Amino acid sequence: MSTSATAIKVDYGPDEAAMQVYLREGGQRAHRLGNRGPIRFNADGTLHEDIVEAYWRHGFYVFEGVLKEEELQDLEADFFDILERLPVQEGSPVDAKGRPALGADCEAPTLFWSKPLGDPFGGTDLANGRHPVKMREPTPAPGAPKDIVYLILGSLQFSEASLRVYGHPQLLAVAAAINGEDFTPFTEALFIKAPGLGASVAWHQDGVTHWDSPSWDQGIHGFNFMGQLYGCTPANGVWIVPGSHKLGRANIKEMVARAGSERLPDAVPMICNPGDVAITNRQTVHGSFANTSDQWRVTVNLGFHRRSSVLGVKGGGVHNAPAVYDANRIHTRSRLIGYAIDARRQRFPDETPFVYKPFAESGESYRWNPEMKAGLKDYNLLDLSI
Repeated sequence: MSTSATAIKVDYGPDEAAMQVYLREGGQRAHRLGNRGPIRFNADGTLHEDIVEAYWRHGFYVFEGVLKEEELQDLEADFFDILERLPVQEGSPVDAKGRPALGADCEAPTLFWSKPLGDPFGGTDLANGRHPVKMREPTPAPGAPKDIVYLILGSLQFSEASLRVYGHPQLLAVAAAINGEDFTPFTEALFIKAPGLGASVAWHQDGVTHWDSPSWDQGIHGFNFMGQLYGCTPANGVWIVPGSHKLGRANIKEMVARAGSERLPDAVPMICNPGDVAITNRQTVHGSFANTSDQWRVTVNLGFHRRSSVLGVKGGGVHNAPAVYDANRIHTRSRLIGYAIDARRQRFPDETPFVYKPFAESGESYRWNPEMKAGLKDYNLLDLSI
């Protein structure tokens, strides 16, 4: 697979040599962790204890070879379609062909823009101020666009292939193993790191709601799956401080000050091949640098929670307006799991579909069809953001 866009490579200017050393040494540290391999289950269907132990020890794990070539081709076709349908510039209602632009009629937050190689969240009050330090913003190459889309929320309404990944039986079995059989959705997204253009995501922890909860523990804010269309490298991938999910709310400003730059010395990159899917605890300190490399990263992001973390809880207001998440809202949002399972069953009939316990117990059945697809518009207004 390859993208149709021309790859652009730039560098970090005076910091380029130090950055290259950091990327190389970080990659070496990552490979020594031992937290990668195929998804494995025990004879009784439980997730293999080696995976569970490594995930809770480091806060992330790279599942290798989850998405096969046929599925990657589907995802790539949807990705190209999404690129063609983006607004010609921020705020435009039309795409480059004069058609109604993707997301232009959405009420929910959908498209997130940045200047090339920028850091739109770092050092601001956005997202409850959870990105306290701004990342370095390299100078893009001449001719770079004025602004770029680097993040798309509510991505399942724009990509049926992503919806089918959401219904992947092994990934849902992992979600049940980590968050319980009554696990719930969080949110879904598509991260786009174009070569020589892709924005950074400043160091942060995702959770905002439960830090001071008497029931706080290392998994209370859930996790994200990160499926990789083209793979990811130290230069364009997410970096994580291993074990930081266990330590509570981090003082990221102090961590960066102690390091003397945004290159945190204990962090490691997630390194993936096409089709790998990483699981990342949302409480880890993590972030990514501007993509000065000549390689794409396109990540299908799928988040999940424990039911106990969201039921009766007031949301953090990052992805949508703050609200108390009652059983009806959780049930309505969880229907995407049912539709995803059936959409995948139709595309890959030889697989054994996942059985989602809450629907099995209630006797509910979901069927994916064009009418349901049209009904996904703005579904992420019901995201369960904590």
